[in-house]
Amino acid sequence: MDMTEIISHIYQDNEGHWVTQSNEDHSIGVARLASQFAGEFGMSEWGKVLGLLHDKGKETDAFQQYIKKESGYAPDIKICGKHHHAYVGGILAQKYYGKSSYNLFVNQIVSHHTGLHDSDEIKEIINQEIPSEVNVYHTKEKLNRPEFNIQENDFHHLARMLFSCLVDADFLDTEAFMDRESYTLRQNKEALNNLLPLLENKLKDLKTKADSSEINIIRNQIQQQCLKMADTPTGFYSLTVPTGGGKTLSSLVWAIKHAIKNGQKRVIIAIPYTSIIVQTASVLRSIFGEENVLEHHSCVDPEQIKDEKLKEKMKLATENWDYPIIVTTNVQLFVSMFSNKPSACRKLHNIVNSVIILDEVQTLPTDYLQPIVDSLKTYNKLFNVSFLFTTASQPVLSGLIEGCNPKAAFNGIDHIKEIIPDDFKLHDKLRRVKLSINNEGKTYDELAEMLSQHKRVLCIVNTRRDAKEIYERLPQEGITLHLSKMMCPDHISETLKAIKTALKDNKNEIIRVVSTQLIEAGVDIDFPFVFRQEAGLDSVLQAAGRCNREGKNGLSTTYVFSLSKEHNLTNGDIQAANNARLSLGNDHDWFAPETMTSFFKQLYCRKESFDKKDIRHYLYYPTNNLSFQTAAKEFQLIEDDGVNVVVCWKNSIDLVQKLLVNGPSYMLMKKLSKYMVNINKTDFKTLADMGGVSEKKEGLFVVDYKQQYDEHIGLRTDNNWANEILIQ
Repeated sequence: MDMTEIISHIYQDNEGHWVTQSNEDHSIGVARLASQFAGEFGMSEWGKVLGLLHDKGKETDAFQQYIKKESGYAPDIKICGKHHHAYVGGILAQKYYGKSSYNLFVNQIVSHHTGLHDSDEIKEIINQEIPSEVNVYHTKEKLNRPEFNIQENDFHHLARMLFSCLVDADFLDTEAFMDRESYTLRQNKEALNNLLPLLENKLKDLKTKADSSEINIIRNQIQQQCLKMADTPTGFYSLTVPTGGGKTLSSLVWAIKHAIKNGQKRVIIAIPYTSIIVQTASVLRSIFGEENVLEHHSCVDPEQIKDEKLKEKMKLATENWDYPIIVTTNVQLFVSMFSNKPSACRKLHNIVNSVIILDEVQTLPTDYLQPIVDSLKTYNKLFNVSFLFTTASQPVLSGLIEGCNPKAAFNGIDHIKEIIPDDFKLHDKLRRVKLSINNEGKTYDELAEMLSQHKRVLCIVNTRRDAKEIYERLPQEGITLHLSKMMCPDHISETLKAIKTALKDNKNEIIRVVSTQLIEAGVDIDFPFVFRQEAGLDSVLQAAGRCNREGKNGLSTTYVFSLSKEHNLTNGDIQAANNARLSLGNDHDWFAPETMTSFFKQLYCRKESFDKKDIRHYLYYPTNNLSFQTAAKEFQLIEDDGVNVVVCWKNSIDLVQKLLVNGPSYMLMKKLSKYMVNINKTDFKTLADMGGVSEKKEGLFVVDYKQQYDEHIGLRTDNNWANEILIQ
């Protein structure tokens, strides 16, 4: 068969003509792109091989019959035999490059539609005959040996990176043929060296407008130190700056200058909480323009972009992160690094040659700390990625990290360079708060009474239930607000805006807020008094960062309290962190970096494991026994033990109706995600048993009774629905 006659893709144009892409053209196009992507880490020939072999199975008669039938070109044609094609290229890859290629060529090719398999499954899949129609001739490429040394914990990342190069190249070449308009929208990205002047102009403008207060002088010193330290080789760096020190812009100054110096292409900012992401992305868009900042998380609001072309461009960019500046979540970043799915892995090759800012790095989950830290080391060594850890409470990530189980110990990062030297003594210069710790238990009523003694006060607690109970006991006077994840993201965002607006108006005498931890790290608010329920020292200091932020109240107080008269802390991370803090005793400068180091050592020494799901067992073993699919299922930074329900807020029910009529779409699901609340299965059962939730479509659960969603506290799981019926 003439190779130019073998169809890879086919569609009918607006005039009714059938347009085909030959399999040869597609394979060459994918090989060119995959080679370019893999060339970023010195393995261009390897990418080329993946592209040339990935669709060899399309040469079978069965696939040609299948694509003609499915496209409508020949709807009545009969399909004879198996039309699945990916396994054929995998068999050929092993034939040409040996068994050692299982997880560098074979798995990638076999899995380029389904997702990387566990190695034992791959062996079964390729234990088939090559169909007779397939041209088995292939010029064996001479493969260069990469310059880096690969250790056992590196190999799975390299395998996944090659997979990323293939699947993104496959998507892009297909899109260039099938959807030229979308492909064109992806082009013409701005380079970082063209964006740097925009940041420099912003900093000059801020400096001109800023008064000569002590805090602004310190912020300028921090920025200058970041500029000085940007001219450094790729590696690991930390920026430990107390709250209010201008960490966001200073870290960005360092990252962009550092990237330009080292020939890196993009800056990725990973943040633990969506509330901070929205805030950070808004600041960055105001500097660099909407067209240069990609905000990628589950609650991003597509309606914030008015330009339809730009909206579509941003949607496309979420698929593969081909953007100069990306703001995303820790979960999105790390789950992608351990995923096996093409949709999640497409972006990985665009992390190569980048600078990653890990904001609020103290929030990295200790149960997964070993595979996370190991992944950072691999990305630095193999893929030329620099990391900047930013926080007001720097965790211990270097050297030997030990838990209470001797087998739990693992080696951290060899060396992390601190950008701010000790002699800056920022914790003294930026000291605006003192801690008042009272370990005697309080009741909800007692705490509500204490809060009522203050006109402007923020109270942060550990659970949604505690937030609700305390809020409902506060006098409803002035501005009294509640924040928790029982509220949908849109409601939370609206409430945060209301708090920030209210605090700026001196006419608002009373502003009292009760919130869960979602407000404590990185959110730009300033209260004269803060109360924080007992927790780890890192959480306590983050809460203190919302107190007297601008230093206008002299030395303010953050009160640490216990609710042990109501209940003890539940077993788990919060209790372990609180015990680590209590073990330090009382005689400390709580804001000193050495105290934070002592706290994290206390916290770590209580850990049974830094790899709770034993990820190393699936991925660190000899290269022919890697279990990509199993590891991806186990690596879940957010435990999937809850249920997302759509609540009745604003136009959410109208959107549900649109979905039922028109079916799901990317934009519609994005809009709906703003009106979802994740509840545990017990609360879900309570709602279901009383008829308060219904499944409108498979997996789409809706609480559409208006009275079940409170405008102050969000979703109620008590029997509000039945009570309303009785009243009527």
